[in-house]
Amino acid sequence: MTTVLLGIGSNRDREHHICEGLDALEAAFGPLRVSRVFESEAVGCRADNYFNLVVSLSTDLSLAELSSWIKRLEDRFGRDRQVRRCDQSLDIDILTFGTLSGCFAGINLPRNDITRNAFVLWPLSELVPDEKHPSTGKSFKQLWRMYQSEQKLWPIDFVWRGQRISWPDEPAALQGAAD
Repeated sequence: MTTVLLGIGSNRDREHHICEGLDALEAAFGPLRVSRVFESEAVGCRADNYFNLVVSLSTDLSLAELSSWIKRLEDRFGRDRQVRRCDQSLDIDILTFGTLSGCFAGINLPRNDITRNAFVLWPLSELVPDEKHPSTGKSFKQLWRMYQSEQKLWPIDFVWRGQRISWPDEPAALQGAAD
């Protein structure tokens, strides 16, 4: 079994698509560990705000098989791969696949978004704070403490399957990286 970290985002019918995506992942891979859900402004384009979170799961699938499975799931929710769009019903990225580092099956691992985007790094720092980034060797908590960016995001209240999986921070915590 390989432990995988996935980044999940949606900015179209966000609650519905995030919940449906989590349901599909849990049905296929068993129990999930999930971070809090964060709302963030779109990065690199003009679009509605996104909901983002990170999920940890275990799988016997190969990296190529998992990537194909994820693409089919995204397609089921209307993902248009013909055009780079900022309007996404469900976007799932493989952030890490075990300890792989490099390019495998056309996928760069660990995904560059980890150190570039707060909406990936903050949830990682909470979900798996002591886990090491496969390339830098630093923990996700260390990387979050060092992170500097003007990206705006905040944790939100979010309920999945009748359970509150996310809650907002106190206002002071929204001003920068977690301590």
